[in-house]
Amino acid sequence: MENWIKVFESPMQVRAEIVKGVLEENDVQSVVLSKKETVYQIFGNYEVLVQRENLILANNLVKNEITF
Repeated sequence: MENWIKVFESPMQVRAEIVKGVLEENDVQSVVLSKKETVYQIFGNYEVLVQRENLILANNLVKNEITF
């Protein structure tokens, strides 16, 4: 996972999945990583990661194409 960079994080899983979907529609491979604590699922975030070579494109898509 050392070649993967975080481009988005949110406490809401649905938002992370939306970002992942938009990235994949634009041919940017991404994964959603849960950083939630395991017992109550109250604390922590979901992170969207992309490969290092797609970082600039992914950041532009997240900033310019996605609004919540």
